[in-house]
Amino acid sequence: MSHPVDNAVSAVRTYIERHRAAFLDDLVDWLRIPSVSAQPDHATDVHRSADWLAAKLKETGFPTAEVWPTEGAPAVFAEWPSADPQAPTILVYGHHDVQPAAREDGWNSDPFEPVVRENRLYARGAADDKGQVFFHTLGVRAHLAATGRTTPAVSLKLLIEGEEESGSPHFRALVDERAERLTADAVIVSDTGMWSEDTPTVCTGMRGLAECEIRLHGPDQDIHSGSFGGAVPNPATAVARLVAALHDEHARVTIPGFYDGVIELTDRERELFAELPFDERQWLHTAKSHAAHGEAGHTTLERVWARPTAEVNGIGGGYQGPGSKTVIPSSAMVKLSFRLVAGQDPDHVEKAVRAWVVEQVPAGIRCGVTFSGATRPCLTPLDHPALQSVVRAMGRAFGKPVRFTREGGSGPAADLQEVLGAPVLFLGISVPSDGWHAPDEKVELDLLLKGVETSAHLWGDLAEHWRHEP
Repeated sequence: MSHPVDNAVSAVRTYIERHRAAFLDDLVDWLRIPSVSAQPDHATDVHRSADWLAAKLKETGFPTAEVWPTEGAPAVFAEWPSADPQAPTILVYGHHDVQPAAREDGWNSDPFEPVVRENRLYARGAADDKGQVFFHTLGVRAHLAATGRTTPAVSLKLLIEGEEESGSPHFRALVDERAERLTADAVIVSDTGMWSEDTPTVCTGMRGLAECEIRLHGPDQDIHSGSFGGAVPNPATAVARLVAALHDEHARVTIPGFYDGVIELTDRERELFAELPFDERQWLHTAKSHAAHGEAGHTTLERVWARPTAEVNGIGGGYQGPGSKTVIPSSAMVKLSFRLVAGQDPDHVEKAVRAWVVEQVPAGIRCGVTFSGATRPCLTPLDHPALQSVVRAMGRAFGKPVRFTREGGSGPAADLQEVLGAPVLFLGISVPSDGWHAPDEKVELDLLLKGVETSAHLWGDLAEHWRHEP
């Protein structure tokens, strides 16, 4: 006697296989549009990409598909309500703009003329992020076909922005302005990846980011080090001392209040990280580095995924030319970035940094601290019902256990969490070898179709296990 789950998996796979060729033809068509948001010459192409996607979403079945203008590049919004009033509302986030690419950068083929070699699709945007956005179109159709529904089991929304590769400068304003239309119970980010082809994983959190530039000013101009050295404060020495004081001997950040609110890893989370097949030697090779280093008491994965950091991004001051120039420079500077984890408040961190700098600077040195806009961290608990649905859906698609990771970087998804008050979940099938931002970016076609399959299983699982009370 067949099991209902097995029947559902079979029905989804059958539908996907029947429509695979048309799905890939459409994706190739979209990948041919060079929607490079960072290059003004491609502004028209970014608009063309948005129009293409909106039209394709309507063709998929979304009754609402709109191009939303911003002060920069346009985003695409689509909505397909469920007929079930108790079903949750899910918002899928991704982006349709891509990184710059040219054949002379080292590509083996034209980056905007997609080609398939050895079951891999090569093109700019194949993995980041058009392929991972587009698998939801076939996924929702497979979901409907396998369940006999005419509307999705959840109310489904998509927000696909057009400036992610340019730092999402207008994304927060768009989310604030359109918050009512974007209201959701959970956000699914499909701009992420897995540990490896053999190890499907779900990311549970992303670090936030705060950045600042500190400028120290001493004499009103460069002065002679023989006439005045040792008798007046030197801003280059002061900035070096400030940087040296940033960490203690255990590589912990020394800024008072920096760790306030940090949500510590649970023993279970540490165990789950340790289960991953992590090869530190290979990781160091990828990092082009020669030794691991960081906060004492934590593994490398814990440091890059779940611990806050303070890094020196640049430092300068005084004479930089050939030979010598014996001066006390009038100014010096350092650029710092802080990766933040769940529980940390960027505003609190900024105040703590400003107070710390004032304490470090000697008399006679004037200081200025400039912060840019911050990105908040996000974290979803392991037992959240929506996260468990993602895990089950991916497990059905891949037929093997799904493990957990976090993301050391930062992204605009945290804006959605903050404005909408909804948990952020990550669903991606890209692997490290896909070469995001690099020549010969590609996506593994087998994994891309596993993404389709995961999407097809996800909506029904969410509706079954996470319902609104009548």
